[in-house]
Amino acid sequence: MKLLLRLSQFIDGLNELIGRLTYWLVIVMILVGVWNVIGRYLGRSIGQNFTSNALIEIQWYIFDLVFLLGGAYALKHNEHVRVDIFYTRWSPKRKALASLIGTIFFLIPFSIILIIVSWSAVLNSWAILEVSPDPGGLPRYPIKTMIIVSFILLFLQGISEAIKNFAVLRGQLSLQKESHESEF
Repeated sequence: MKLLLRLSQFIDGLNELIGRLTYWLVIVMILVGVWNVIGRYLGRSIGQNFTSNALIEIQWYIFDLVFLLGGAYALKHNEHVRVDIFYTRWSPKRKALASLIGTIFFLIPFSIILIIVSWSAVLNSWAILEVSPDPGGLPRYPIKTMIIVSFILLFLQGISEAIKNFAVLRGQLSLQKESHESEF
């Protein structure tokens, strides 16, 4: 079990790092968005074009990255959507059992299905070096690749959560409110 908990700790560390780097993308996205608005109005007033389709698409792509890369981070920190009507009143072991069942029967299969379904679309996008149809648009294949990357990270975080919940059920780990990382 110690080896599995070390694996869980490694996965948690990976998703923690990616999540913290993703924080900075939010700031970049806001700055690009502000520039897009200012550039549009300032450009109109002086007859120049200070923004472009590429800048608008960059803003969309950064939002995509925040959303996609934030999923595993949110799961790690127990910030994902859950119906808490019953869950909040349950004992730690019952919570761990419910989370383990949900992870094994829903999260992990869903992640695997999304990886499989996305695979051919991403490969096709790379094969044709897909580019946005908008004038001055950006390549689409890198952002499409992030769909697979994000679901691999979510799958890995699901494995980590399953390990931690299994350890809780075995009495080898206590369930923390925010995350399990302090137990290692």
